[in-house]
Amino acid sequence: MSKKIFLGIGAGPIQTGIFVAGAAAGGFERIVLADVDSALVEALRRHRSITVNTAGTDSVRADRYAPIEVYNPDQAADRAALIEIASQAEVINTALPATRFYRFCAPWLREGFERNPAARRLVYTSENSTTAAAELAESVGKPFPSTYFLDTVIGKMSKVFEAAAGTPAPLVPGFRRGHLVEAFNTIYTSDAPGAAECGIVGLYPRNNLVPFEEAKLYGHNASHLVLALLARQKGCRFMSETAQYPELLETTRRVLVEECGLALQRKFAGCDPFFEPAEYTRWAEELIRRMVSSLLNDEVARVSRDLARKLGWQDRLIGAIRLCIDTGTPCPTLMRMAALAARFRALDELQSEWPPEGAELVQKLGQEA
Repeated sequence: MSKKIFLGIGAGPIQTGIFVAGAAAGGFERIVLADVDSALVEALRRHRSITVNTAGTDSVRADRYAPIEVYNPDQAADRAALIEIASQAEVINTALPATRFYRFCAPWLREGFERNPAARRLVYTSENSTTAAAELAESVGKPFPSTYFLDTVIGKMSKVFEAAAGTPAPLVPGFRRGHLVEAFNTIYTSDAPGAAECGIVGLYPRNNLVPFEEAKLYGHNASHLVLALLARQKGCRFMSETAQYPELLETTRRVLVEECGLALQRKFAGCDPFFEPAEYTRWAEELIRRMVSSLLNDEVARVSRDLARKLGWQDRLIGAIRLCIDTGTPCPTLMRMAALAARFRALDELQSEWPPEGAELVQKLGQEA
């Protein structure tokens, strides 16, 4: 497959830190972004470049990618350009806030595909949903014989930050926002003809993506939330502050390795070397180190937000508990953490009803939870 045009829909840190970076490393001739943020589009268009910061083990590196084309699909002329680009792009990736936004991009994607219906193209979906690829295909609404919609499992942590003096570099000089991603760059995807040679560096297709989806949700996400809940209980503002509390890291390790990990290994034994005990434990210990990176500077409030959703029946905590029960794996720590999350959720609901000065009391109650 030739490596000619990459089209990214949505210009957040997942798009820039994985797909733009991967397309640049893979030698794509044209890298194109589509976004409806007019200020962002204007800034990127003016500079024809984008800068992404990567947090390694001991420093943050700023990488500038150029030339970058950017278009706003809400503008008629830009939309027309995107339709033509979609007709030619070999690789496309969506990285939108949620799959419900497909209804906005699917019509012009379909129009682009109709101009070149027999072209072979890979369409990746990066909305943190196990049904994203199927949903986008349904939204496009018309089959094309060599167009493949692919899911992704993204374990790369990232953030958007407000650029100011002392922060890493903004997206472009003078812009108010920046992107910061971690150096980890192993992104599993579903498979299709040509996926192994798609040209985006960092993508690893798998015949069966389900084990990796569950490891992300019931291993990575579950333990990340556990550490955030413990950090919140301690009154920490940043995840990196938990490094000074070995007992919190040990509790997180116990959840990730001895509870979630054992359950995942029992369910998916033999499907991939990742699920062998030694390899899984190595990954888990590295993941905990990544979670507490002072360079990534992740906020506890971000990781522990939206507890109503994260306590869902199939989401990270309750879903992990159900996985443990189904595989006969004891999970006492997970059970306690789910109860703690439920108490924090109740406190958050109280705070929404109390006057602003109630925030301090909620914090104190949370430390007693």
